Parts: sequence; structure tokens; C-alpha cells
Amino acid sequence: MPTCRLPVSIQTVPIRVANVLVYYPRVEGLTDPTVQEKINNTIFQQVYALLTEQGYGQHPNIEMRGFYEIKTNERGILSLTLSNYAYIPRHAHGLTIIKSLTLDVQTGKVYELKELFKPNSAYVQRISDIIRKQIKKRDLPLLGEFKSIRPDQDFYMADKALVVYFQLYEITPYYVGLPMFPISVYDLQDILDENGPLGKMLPSE
Repeated sequence: MPTCRLPVSIQTVPIRVANVLVYYPRVEGLTDPTVQEKINNTIFQQVYALLTEQGYGQHPNIEMRGFYEIKTNERGILSLTLSNYAYIPRHAHGLTIIKSLTLDVQTGKVYELKELFKPNSAYVQRISDIIRKQIKKRDLPLLGEFKSIRPDQDFYMADKALVVYFQLYEITPYYVGLPMFPISVYDLQDILDENGPLGKMLPSE
């Protein structure tokens, strides 16, 4: 099995500043140091973007906690989530934002949702239809009628599934949390790019 298909080594790195404690992953041991640096810079930029979006540097008494989860680390694909919780004193409650990255560990490429599928495939409609059925089955309360995902909807890969998710208040009330919708790779098999991240998770013939 080629080295690039094995799980990559992950080191946890902390950011500790006043009331801020954020843990994020750092990739180690790749054979190409340029790619390794590219991946780690991409991860750190996303972490910093989350901190900034949550108000870091704008509110002196803000409290933040951040962590990450590795969702897929095999076959040359690394998919992870970065979660950041922030609370500003005197606000009714804190707010959590989750962002994710799906990367090729051989090149450092970050994949967009559309790149998981064949060109011109109706992936937006297919995923939206599946999510609509899950909403009904799970009896999820909505802020309004669910019509469609965005073409660049947030996602990550876990096991042999695509997990599409929404931020707080995006489609559901706050108390629901961040709604996540796992979709089996086999339910999308006919429109997957066989050479893309999800296509690589399909069993070899």
C-alpha cells in the first residue's frame, strides 16, 4: 500500500491566550515538507478565521474554547472539523461555529463540495432531496421551508459517508444545535467522481 494512503500523523497544538483555549491539529511526517507546510497553513488559517469571526480581538472579556475532530484519515484523504465556541459576557448564550476541511495529503488540495461529484451532475438537488427526507423522518423543527443546500454547503467525510451540516440558525432554531445529515456514499455512487475523495472510499473492484 503506498505511503500516501496510510493515515497521517496528527499533533495537537494549543492556543492559550487569556480566556481563550483552542486546540487544533498539525500534520506531521509527510514525505513532502512543502505539502505538509501547505496543509498546516491551511488548517491554521481556518482556525484564525474562526477566531476572528467569533470576535477575537474585538471583545476583551470574550471566552473561547475550540477543538477539532479527525473524521477521515485514510486513502490519502484527511477530513476534519474545527469547532469554536465563544461567549461574550452579558449575552444570552454563547455561539458555536463549526468549519471543516477535506484535503488531499499528497498535494495539499482542499476540496469543495462540487469537486466530490462528476461535472454537471445534479448533486445539489440529490443531496437536498435526501436531506428533506431526513428532516421529515427526524421531525426536525425548521425556521422556514427547507428548499435546498448551497452549492458550497459545509461538509465533511466520515467512514463511508458524506456529512452535510448547517450552522446555528441556518435552518433550525438555536436549541436544535448544528443539524448534521449523514449520507451513505452508496446513495451517491452514480454521481461521484471516482477519483475524488468520496470515490476513493468505495471498495475497489
